[in-house]
Order: sequence, then structure tokens, then C-alpha cells
Amino acid sequence: MKQLFLELKRPLSVPTAADGISPDVLAERSLEEIGRLEMWEGNRRVSLAEIFTTRGETGDTASELSVVVCGDMRKMRRLGYKMKSGMLRIEGHAGMYVGEEMCGGSISIEGSAGSWVGSKMTGGTIEVHGDAGDHIGAAYRGSRDGMRGGQIVVHGNAGVEAGCWMKEGIIRIKQNAGMFPGIHMGGGLVLIEGDCDGRAGGGMTGGRVVIRGRMENVLPSFTIEEIRDRVRVGEERIEGPFYVFQGDVGGAAKGRVFVSVTGNPQLKWCEKYLETW
Repeated sequence: MKQLFLELKRPLSVPTAADGISPDVLAERSLEEIGRLEMWEGNRRVSLAEIFTTRGETGDTASELSVVVCGDMRKMRRLGYKMKSGMLRIEGHAGMYVGEEMCGGSISIEGSAGSWVGSKMTGGTIEVHGDAGDHIGAAYRGSRDGMRGGQIVVHGNAGVEAGCWMKEGIIRIKQNAGMFPGIHMGGGLVLIEGDCDGRAGGGMTGGRVVIRGRMENVLPSFTIEEIRDRVRVGEERIEGPFYVFQGDVGGAAKGRVFVSVTGNPQLKWCEKYLETW
């Protein structure tokens, strides 16, 4: 696989649109052609060469190309926009909307990422080695088009509303998550390996939210269904035991929230409702 390196020349002081930085756009172009591509830096159109030093080589097709972006990209938005194939590696932090509408290929972020990672994603993989912001795999405000496939892995913490309006796919958060994971979700899976701030699955009509750490309370619109020894995540079986709650009764009540039994002794009161069934 051929490698193309984009190295940041200077710090970015305003939001900068990076819609064109993906293997699909950059493959089959010469280094000179890539340098002439235009971007929005704030309200000003600039050439890519004004922001990046470009070196390496491009592939004949996107699937043969690995694009490596070097520098602090926290002001850079939409890296990997509508990406279909190939690889994108960000050696540093990334801004908002990484992998927006992505349908294939892989993105790796060595640092942390902003909000809306994988928004409207339908395929491919995104891996964030640091923390991620709010609305992972979520729909925009006013939209119901959340994640519909693919996989997002966050090795650090995540913000609020991971998987909002999610339909398919897997979001895996290795540490802790904010409130409302899986809000309005209709399918797919959100796995939180650490603690959750609460209100998991609010308004969900399908899908699963799995919490291996602590969550103080379950929304009152959920009913306890059973205690399960393990839960399946893709090809992996996650050992429990887990309390299984069904809901949200405000929707179709076909979603499931799995909460660790051993990590949440404060939820033991729910077990008396199982004994009466």
C-alpha cells in the first residue's frame, strides 16, 4: 500500500473544512494536483499547499492508498468525509465530524477526536486512541439519520448521546461515557466498558446498550426482563452477569439495556420483580 503524507505547516486558528482529505479524493492525483486542491479556512478559500506540506506517493486506486495526516487537527473538520475505501491515519488530535457519511475503509486517530465522530456512517471502521466528544455515530439535530453500519472504537472516554438515532453497527467505548447513550436508537449496539452517567436508551425502539461498569439508575420507563450470564458483541461473548431491561415504553419497547450485576449492587431491588414472574 502506498503512503501519502500531509504535514501541517502552521497552527490552525479557525475551523477549517477538510472534506477533500480522504483516499477517494487524493488517489490518482499527482502531488502538484493535490497541492492545488481548495479548502475553506474560516471564511477564506485557500489551497491545500498553503496548509500542508505534501510528500510520498499516491495509489492507482483509493484502496491502495494510505493517507497520513500529521499535526494538531482539532480545528480541522470532516476528515474522511464520505470515505469509501483505503486508509486514513491522523497522527495527532482530530476535530469534529471525522468519518462523516463514511461507507468503507478505515480511519485511525492517534489522539482524541471532537464531536460527531462517524455521523451518518454506513460502513468501515473508525478507531480513536484517545477520547471522543459528544454524539458518536449520531444524527445531527433535527435529523433521524444516525449510524447505519460499520464500527467505531474509542479507547478513552466519550461524551453524551453516543449512538443517537443509531440503526445498525457497533460503537465500543473502552472507558466511560456521558448521559443518554443509545437515545432514540432503533438498532445496533453501544458497548460501554466503563461507567455511564445515566439515562441509557432513552426513547429507544430497538438495539442494545451494554454497560459493564456502574450506572446509578435505570430510566423508570424500562422494565426488568431477566438476568443473563453473558451478552454477544459481534463474534465476542462478554461475560456478565447482566441485568437486562426492556424499553423504552415511550417507544416500541423493543430495545434492551444490559447493566452489570456485580458493578451495580444498588440495582438489586429490581430482582424482586423477577421472583414474582
